[in-house]
Parts: sequence; structure tokens; C-alpha cells
Amino acid sequence: MNDTTEHIGRNRVLTGDTPTGRLHLGHWVGSIEQRVAMQDDYDCFFLLANMHAFTTRADKPDDIRRDTIEIVKDWLAAGIDPARSTIVLQTEVPAIAELSWYFSMLIPFNRVMRNPTLKTEIETKGLGDKYSFGFPMYAVGQCADILAFRPEYVPVGEDQVAHIEMCREVARRFDQIYCGVDPHAEDEQYESQGGTFPIPKALVGRVGRLLGTDGSNKMSKSLNNAIFLSDSPKQVKKKVNSMYPGQSREPDQPGDPEINPVFQYADVFIKDKEFVAELRERYRAGDNLGDGHVKAHVIEAINELLEPMRRRRAEFEGPSGDDAVIEIIRDGTARANETAERTLHDAKQAMRLDFGERTLRWK
Repeated sequence: MNDTTEHIGRNRVLTGDTPTGRLHLGHWVGSIEQRVAMQDDYDCFFLLANMHAFTTRADKPDDIRRDTIEIVKDWLAAGIDPARSTIVLQTEVPAIAELSWYFSMLIPFNRVMRNPTLKTEIETKGLGDKYSFGFPMYAVGQCADILAFRPEYVPVGEDQVAHIEMCREVARRFDQIYCGVDPHAEDEQYESQGGTFPIPKALVGRVGRLLGTDGSNKMSKSLNNAIFLSDSPKQVKKKVNSMYPGQSREPDQPGDPEINPVFQYADVFIKDKEFVAELRERYRAGDNLGDGHVKAHVIEAINELLEPMRRRRAEFEGPSGDDAVIEIIRDGTARANETAERTLHDAKQAMRLDFGERTLRWK
């Protein structure tokens, strides 16, 4: 288990993923590469939101368990190091569920339903009015996911910023009601004024919205337009080559790189920015540069990024790999419970619910 003393004095980071399938390049540029980069300078907690997965797949527990393990493999492959960061299993941190209940009293139901991210999910998942009561509750639960660990920063994709804003509202409301923080205080003053919770800040990755291979929608597993971090070189090549360049043209005809989604990939994944600028100018001028040439450079760049991930992921394949992942989850969750239980104790004390202090036994 991580030594808690190693993390004292470091600003904290909390973010995570719901296990609904493998992670893709959109996750990488939106959040994961930022998580990897922050590990040395921050006390990082990375949450497996497996409880939230039940809001839309309650009838598929085996799939959720499988996807939980697979996401950890993706994290490890991407460079998340359990020796430097804490991997947390949501369902085994009871403080999260209890805080969710308390927080649900602090935010009106209609405010939850106005959350644009929640509304988009209802539409894109075709839930209509058939979603469970637990589905909108997950938006409140996400506030508890974050605040249970009292982080300063929450690295997220662009589409998750609305969730973080609601979390900030809940933190302010709690501190004002139960800790006597002045409602006119600046966010940075909440802790110094006695607030239980800091007001966390969203950190959006370098690419807020990566187009999928369909060239029009955000990359998503459900839309079948994703390049996964675990894809083979052949799969990457096939997916990139299938992308429509947004226009019909010959290599000696002028083209518009701004409507060609492949150029977003070139901008994001090709390291040599001068070379990308040259590709753009040649494409715009019709200087004997075909779409296939641009795609070839993009394929090469993506495979260069993914190859070390493939090697690291291979270490965790098979039954023994699953056992190793489960052990990593258990170790991280043990440390996470120490942190979350302290937060819950402080929150209940502020709420005048401090009739005793419980001890959580985890093995």
C-alpha cells in the first residue's frame, strides 16, 4: 500500500472513469495524459466509478466487473503508476455513498436535471424518460466522488466541466451552511474561513473535443468511431484510412485542411509542428499531397504513441494479469478509505452528527 507520508504537503488531484468500455484517444488527450504528467508533483487519486456504471447497466454486473479491470489495464498501460498514485474502487469507499446522501439535500432536483452533461447523456444514450431514479443521482454522486478526497484540481474532458461546476456549488453550499463561511468569500478563502471542503478547479486537457473516425462526432465507443489505446497497429491503420477527408479532391487540387478531420489528428499527434504546418500549406495549395499521404503520417504518429502502451498492457494480460490488477485496486482502495473516512468524519462533525467515530476494516 502507498505510504501516506509520501503525499503530505502535496496538492491533491482526483479524477476517474466510469467502466463502460476500453479507453480511447479522446480520453488520452482530454484527461489521461494530464494525469500521467501530474503524478510526480501532486497527490493523485484515480477513481473507478463502477457504482455509476450501474445507473445504465444494472443488469450487466459481469460486464461492469470486466470493464473495471480493463480500464485499470488501460491506466497502467498509459503510465499511471500505483507506486506514485492511488487507484480507488468507488464501491468499496462507503464514505462516498454516505456523502452522496448528504449532498443530495443541498441541491434542488431541477438544478441536477439542468446539468447539460446529464441532458446530453440522456439524449445520446436514448434513455428518453425510461432512465432509473439512480441515473440523475449519479450527478450528485460525482460530487461526492470528488469532495470525499478534497482535491484542488480535477482533470477532465471538456464535456465534464458542467459536473465540476455543480460540485463546486455543493462545496460552497455545505461550507456556508455548516461551517459558517461567508457567502461572499472568494473560492480560495473557503478553507481559511473554516470550510470543510476546498472549492475544486476543473483542468481540461489540451484537446477538449477530439473528433471520432466518423469525422463529425466526438470520439465515443458507443458511436463506434473510436481508436482505442489498446488497438493494434493494423486496427489503427484501418480506422484512420476509413476517415472521410470532408471533400473530394485529387492530390494536385487545392484542399481545405480546416474541414478535413485528419488534420486535427495531425495537429494533435504529430510532434513536429513545423512539418504539420508544411503539410497544411501543401494540402491547401494542391502541391501533390493526397489524403492518403496525410493519413500515413497520422497513422505513424498514433502508433508511435501507442506502442509503449501496448507493451505495458501486455504485462497484465491473462488470468495472472487480472489478479495483479485486483491487488493494485485493493492496495489503493485501502489508502483511499483512510482519506475518505477522515473527510466524512469532518463533514459529520460540521453537521453536528459527531456522536462517535467509526473504524473501517478493509482487507
